[in-house]
Amino acid sequence: MRLKLLALLLLATLPAQAADSELLANLDALYAKRGDAATVKELEDALKKAMEAAPNDYALVWRTARIRQWEADGAMDSKLKRVLGRQTWDLGERALKLAPDRVEGHYYAAAGIGAYSQAVGVMKALGEGLEGKFNERLDAALRIDPTFARGSPWLAKGRYHYELPWPKRDLGKSAAFYEKAIAKFPEMLRANYYLAETLLKDGKAKQAREAIQKVKQGSTAFDPPEGQRIQEWAKKVEADIEEELK
Repeated sequence: MRLKLLALLLLATLPAQAADSELLANLDALYAKRGDAATVKELEDALKKAMEAAPNDYALVWRTARIRQWEADGAMDSKLKRVLGRQTWDLGERALKLAPDRVEGHYYAAAGIGAYSQAVGVMKALGEGLEGKFNERLDAALRIDPTFARGSPWLAKGRYHYELPWPKRDLGKSAAFYEKAIAKFPEMLRANYYLAETLLKDGKAKQAREAIQKVKQGSTAFDPPEGQRIQEWAKKVEADIEEELK
């Protein structure tokens, strides 16, 4: 009887059946086309169905966090960004608890905190004590694999140093993290886009112009939705740079 009870307890603690490789490949293929709203809806529906069958599957949890982070990143409405950021954060937390030695959960938890903080305002986020939580998760991602998603942990750390208010802001450190990403992944347009903003804020408009030109002239083939988003955002930064250089 005791052995039977033990077996039942062990079964209860086992994760649900893992998603198969074909399903994951299909989910990744949909994510690669996330520039289309209908495809995003299809991806969300597929993830929801898969998660209902396997709610503790790490691969599904972090992939759900990934699409939420993409949506939070592009959200212009602060209320929507706050909601999506919180969802990304929560999903990242679930993922890192399922596999604390993997980078994805730590990174998406940090990215979610970052989006949430942008939505509520950096000063309020600092007042809520989110800086420590953000850095704890992001630093874990940096230790595990700073090259994840074409150096996204480096970019997040660079953005952290950029967005902090004075006197905590450190534009030199911000630029250094972007340069690490650019050296490893020169195709990553976001790195040069962020670098251009940092250089402009640091009074280096000519260098910022060089960085933004790399964004304008760069190929989007590595990730069309990402590249197209960044090239669109770059238009305003370019205008700000040219205004500064007048």
